[in-house]
This record gives sequence, C-alpha cells and structure tokens, in this order.
Amino acid sequence: MRLIALHGGIWENMTAERFWHRPGITTGLEHAGLTVTAPDRLHRPLSWSADTAAVQARLPRGRFTLLGASNANTAAIRLAARYPRRITALILAWPATRGHDDDEFAAFLTRQGARNETITDLTTGQTLRGVTDSTIATLPMPVAIVPAPPQSHHHRPETVTALRRLLPHAAVLPETPEPPRPDFPTHRDRFIHDLTRWITDHQP
Repeated sequence: MRLIALHGGIWENMTAERFWHRPGITTGLEHAGLTVTAPDRLHRPLSWSADTAAVQARLPRGRFTLLGASNANTAAIRLAARYPRRITALILAWPATRGHDDDEFAAFLTRQGARNETITDLTTGQTLRGVTDSTIATLPMPVAIVPAPPQSHHHRPETVTALRRLLPHAAVLPETPEPPRPDFPTHRDRFIHDLTRWITDHQP
C-alpha cells in the first residue's frame, strides 16, 4: 500500500523532515506495512497552482493514497480532482481554516515579503483556501478527515463541519494535534493505528 504524505505549512520553514519524519510518523506507518513517500513542498510558492505543480512533479507513477496536512489540503484536493483514477483514497488532516484568521495570514505573508498578487491568491477560497467548494463536493474517492483539537487556532472545528457537509460520506477520524506540536507524541501511536486501519479498509 503506497501513501504520499504532504506536509503542512505555507511560506514558513516547514519540511517533511520536521512534519513527518522527526515525529516518528513515517517510520510508524512503514512498520505498519505502508510504503510512504513524503516530498518537500515549496517553501514560498507564488500561488496555489505553483504549490500544486511542485507536488505533482514529485508524485510517483501508479496508484496511491494521498494525505494532505493543514495547508497541503489544497494541493491534495486539486490533485485528487485531477487524477481520480490514480488517487484511490484521500485524507484531509488538520484542514486549515479560512476566514477565521485571513487578516492575520495576509499580514504574515506581507512580513515575509510576498507580493500583493501572491497574498490575494493564497488567501482566496471558500471552505478552504485555493479550492472551490464544488471541487471538494465532487471528489469521487473515499475521503477521511482528521480534526485538530478544538482549541487549535488555525484549524477550527467549523472547517471540519463544513467539509462534512460537502463530503457527507467522509469518515472523521479521532482528533489529534499536528505532528510538530509538543503534545503530539502521546497521540502518535493511536494516529498511526487509526490512519493505517482506514487506509487498509479503503484499498481498491
């Protein structure tokens, strides 16, 4: 079983090493029988299209399950809509909330030196940034959602609720903090178990 895992973050110093490898997720999933590829995303993409294109260039051939974390939900959904026969199942983990902190996000991008057109592109969307609700609603493959704890500032429960309305057949796995957070290690084994079981149950 092949899994492609896309780490979170946008315009920050986040890598697959920090997000997936160092917290022990890659090793845990591989011990559970998965073949895991975790490519690095662009640190400073000029648009969601650029972010998605960079991920697309790193995808292996053949069929696989795709896992997008936080802001990587956007690239994951765009790719799932584009390659519905190759992506057999989709996991949207810790979906980043749009609307709740858009001004804060825009101010962050400005401080990082992003141009106005990049800020506009990266802050525009509906339920999620960079992708339309109609695209989400028409995804044909099985989908699972991993919520963050309700106190998470950037991953609000209302985003999960909105995704469930768009994807009424999606499974909602137990909530867990994002891997880079200091409170993640106590959740790691359960996260790996739940994720592996869902992926195994949704192989074609």
